[in-house]
Order: sequence, then C-alpha cells, then structure tokens
Amino acid sequence: MSATLATASYIGATILFILSLGGLSNPETSRRGNLYGMIGMTLAVLATVFGPQVTATGYAWIIGAMVVGGSVGLYAARVVKMTQMPELVALMHSLVGLAAVLVGFANYIDPAAAGMFKGAEKTIHEIEIYIGILIGAVTFSGSVIAFGKLSAKISGKPMLLPGRHWLNLIGLLLVIFFAWRFINTHTVADGMIPLIVMTVIALLFGIHMVMAIGGADMPVVVSMLNSYSGWAAAATGFMLNNDLLIVTGALVGSSGAILSYIMCRAMNRHFIAVIAGGFGTAEGSAPAAAGAQPAGEVNPILAAETAELLRESKNVIIVPGYGMAVAQAQHTVFEITKHLRDKGVNVRFGIHPVAGRMPGHMNVLLAEARVPYDIVFEMDELNDDFPTTDVAMVIGANDIVNPAAQDDPASPIAGMPVLEVWKAKTSIVMKRSMASGYAGVDNPLFYKENNRMLFGDAKKMLDEVLVSLKS
Repeated sequence: MSATLATASYIGATILFILSLGGLSNPETSRRGNLYGMIGMTLAVLATVFGPQVTATGYAWIIGAMVVGGSVGLYAARVVKMTQMPELVALMHSLVGLAAVLVGFANYIDPAAAGMFKGAEKTIHEIEIYIGILIGAVTFSGSVIAFGKLSAKISGKPMLLPGRHWLNLIGLLLVIFFAWRFINTHTVADGMIPLIVMTVIALLFGIHMVMAIGGADMPVVVSMLNSYSGWAAAATGFMLNNDLLIVTGALVGSSGAILSYIMCRAMNRHFIAVIAGGFGTAEGSAPAAAGAQPAGEVNPILAAETAELLRESKNVIIVPGYGMAVAQAQHTVFEITKHLRDKGVNVRFGIHPVAGRMPGHMNVLLAEARVPYDIVFEMDELNDDFPTTDVAMVIGANDIVNPAAQDDPASPIAGMPVLEVWKAKTSIVMKRSMASGYAGVDNPLFYKENNRMLFGDAKKMLDEVLVSLKS
C-alpha cells in the first residue's frame, strides 16, 4: 500500500471514529456508533499493517500478535458478565498505558529512531518519549488498582497516607528534575537511568492516586482513566510519528475529560477533589453511628403487596442501581415493565449519571434486556415528575436517591444531585439489608413514612412480583 493510500485510509478511519463518538452519545444510535467504530478500527489496522512502514519480515510478528490479542478479546467477550464490565474497562485502560510505556522504551533504544533526530528535533522527540512513558505508567498502575477496587479484590475504602499531598508534590518535582537529566544526557545508556526512575515514580503515583479515591468516586475514576489512556495513545502517536494515533488518542482523551467533568458536576464534586481522594468507604459498610440515624422505623413490604401497588398505579418510575446489576435482574425488570405497559401503566426509568460502577452502566444493562430507549430518561428529565408518580421503585440503588444530599449540609454527599424518589406517593426500595451504599452514607429515605423496604435478592423478589402481577 502506498503512503498516499495509507494516509487516505487514516483520514477515513478518523471520520468513522468521530461518527462513532457521535453515535454513542445517544442510546438509540449507539449500535450504529459501535459499528462505525469497528469499521474505522478495521480500516486503521489494515492501513497500518499493509502500509509502507511495515516490512515483509514483520508480518509474522504482527499476525502472531493479532491472533493472540484477538483470541483474548473473543474469550473475554464470551465469558465476562455484564456486572464485570466496569473492571474489564479498567483492565483495558491498563493495557493502553502499558503499551505506551513499552513503545516509549523501545523507541528510545531503537538505533534507527535515534539516528533520525538531531539538535532541537532530538530534544522534542525525547520530550515526547518522556511524557508518553509518564502518562502510560500512571494510566497502567492506576487502572490496575481501579480493576482491583471494582472487582472487590481491593477494598473500596480510600487509603489516605499522612502528608499524601506533599508526597504527590515531591513526586512531581522529582519527575521534573529527572526530565531535565534525561534531556541533557548524550547516550542511550545514560538516559535510561532517569527514564527508569521516572517510570517507577509514575507507577507509584498511579497506585497512590487511585488508592486514595473512595468507592463513591469510582465511576469518575473509570472515566478519568479512559481520558488518560487516550492521552497515552496520543503520546505514542507522537513517538511513532503516526497521525492516526495522535488524532484518535486526542479524541478519546478529550471526550473522557469532558465526561469526567460532567460526572463531577452530577456528583457536585470538583475534579481536583476527586484526585485528592477521600470520599467514600468500603461497599456495604454499616452506618457511621447509631445516633446519626433518622428517627423512625422502616416499613417492610412483601412482593405480593408490591405487585398490588404497581397494578393500581398509573405512573411508575423505576430507578436501577448496582444491585440490579449484581442480581442480573434487568430481564425480569423488562418483563414487569412490559406487563405493566400492556395494562396501560406509564412506566419510565430514571438514570443517574453515576449509577453503577462506570459511565452508562445502567443504560447498557437496560439495553441488553431490550428495554425501549424512549422510556429511559436522565435524572434531570424526570425529577420534576416524582410528585405526580404513584410508585417510585428503587432497585439496588442507594446514594443516588439519598435525601441527605439536599437536607443535611453536614453529609459527605451534601449538594450532590439525586433522584427525588421520596416525593412520589409511594417509594419502594429493594435491598438485601440495611447496610449503607458504596459511599458509606446512611440513607434517611428508608425511614420515611411513604417508603417501603422490599428486602432480599433483587432477582428473586422481582420474580415473585412478576408472578403476582400475572396471577
């Protein structure tokens, strides 16, 4: 393939990637967006493999790598459950970071690449290598820790070291110092020492940064690491002089940054505060103190009684959360929704921007269960409708429906926008127990007079509700 044809293919792939991002912005066009992305990636890979920069001797290595990578991807697609998607995404981000680190070192020690640059160009190329490895190392180690937290292999409780901000500052100063040392070296052997030291510091910083972030901020962390992986890919593009990698990385990096900003606003959090960490405790921890619990007792409800309330309702809003994902209850939710709509009940879904463990987690689950897109709404579109709603049904959500965010200025989630389910005529919360949510904050909703608690596994309880509805 000629250089001109490869460039044209890259331009076509870039356009398809842009169309893919546009399609993924809406559930109704997400399938088309995924298709554009797959076609664009196929075009990009073919243009690279058959491009002028690959020699005949390299095809065996490339084909072998594609077979191994494709096999791993196919295996993951077949065995990974929908509830495991957040940690899978985090693991994918770590691989992008690791690739940037390996490419950076390989590019630095490659004699052919080193001989291409002289003077100022050599300095610029070394800065590209240094920054690429720095971003890649932070992305790799941070994503591995995020994978551990999301898969419950590492506690969701933030690890807050004494003087952690000073440690970060010292690390930054050391990175800048070794950057100066690296740029002013004259041989590859001399440059390897500051490069390796910086890589170790960056790996430690990635670990420290994500370990200090609490469970409630993990959806933002996933989005943030997605942005980091994009910038790592862009830095790799600069190292390899590959225009497509630069553009694609910039698209991923900027879109991830915008999404992180949107999610921070949805949680009434500042991005710097998320990086500083400290918000959220281990999942399922008990409320902080018995004396801090709202007055009153919970009102339990049975599945048959829940079915009766739903049957008599005209307007129902369902709020899904991570508990629905864990129980794999989305298909039963769809069956209940279908039955109620066939009976003339207006059923809608309210989605909080940070519901679940990653951006769009609930939308993916509902789409998998074939819930119609036109009845799935964002929080801002539904919050004003709760006062006219007969039943607001919360399935495994906690922090995103917590009235303390509005009523208690001292609450850790004060100011966080939430779905106002307590304003409905009756709210029903489905939970396994009275344990607090991922943020470790008690929920006064449970004790309100118009709230009912349906305890048990979400899938089992919803199956009973469905049987009662049909009977």
